[in-house]
Amino acid sequence: MNIKEAISTISDHQSANLKHRSIYSYNYILNRFESQFGNRSVESIGSDEIGQFLENLTSGLSKATRRLRFSQLKTFFNFTIDHFDLNIKNPCSSSKISRSFKAPVQVSRKILEKETVDEMIYNTGNVRDRLLLELQARRGLRIGELLKLRVSDVSERKLTIIEPKSRKDSEVAFMPEQIANRLHDYIKEKQLSPDESIFPICYSTARSIIIHLAKRLNIKMTPHDLRRHSATYASRNGVPLEIVSKVILRHRDLKTTQIYLGRVSDPEAIRWMDILHGK
Repeated sequence: MNIKEAISTISDHQSANLKHRSIYSYNYILNRFESQFGNRSVESIGSDEIGQFLENLTSGLSKATRRLRFSQLKTFFNFTIDHFDLNIKNPCSSSKISRSFKAPVQVSRKILEKETVDEMIYNTGNVRDRLLLELQARRGLRIGELLKLRVSDVSERKLTIIEPKSRKDSEVAFMPEQIANRLHDYIKEKQLSPDESIFPICYSTARSIIIHLAKRLNIKMTPHDLRRHSATYASRNGVPLEIVSKVILRHRDLKTTQIYLGRVSDPEAIRWMDILHGK
């Protein structure tokens, strides 16, 4: 079994199971790996060669990108070893390579306070911009999901998310009543047809709008901070983690949800002890 044949096999598998963007990302590294090692047998590739290949490929790139390429190549070998029942160790599993391409340290982001988010929303004069903020901060939608929404995706208090990040065909998100009413009024006022986009702007424009609104309050933030706020606010107000994960954020794994939730400060920890057990 040579590398070229193994890459052909995993490419067929990915074509049937991954979205186009993921396939494109894998092709970047697999095509280059095949160019260098295509005629070599899978068993003949050593850890030192893997390390040198990855260093040459990712030199000067961010830690996150380096880690991604390492993970993709490791996945390729894991798949090949398992699929063809090869009696070899994954050459990407050496401690030396793992240290060189370790995941970047997660930076804990400050969670936006409810009062701050409320002030941003209430001071937004433009209905479209207010809806962008509310559907992220109150409903936890991703900005990319919002920009894909069409009128036909809205049904009373339900939103159908087409081609979500989970790789499902669609997902459902539910809205608070006030936001749903405001969204329906906006669609009616703009006389949007069923196939029209509700937010016909690009990602960079939407990001600029939100950053500009935050600057008015001397806040530095990104659109994703609103989604993170939505999850943390729900969690701190007693919403079960399963609901936060499956309904608000629509994560497949509870561990992913836990990353979103902000750290609990000392004053907040004390406040919760008082709430639970009295002073």
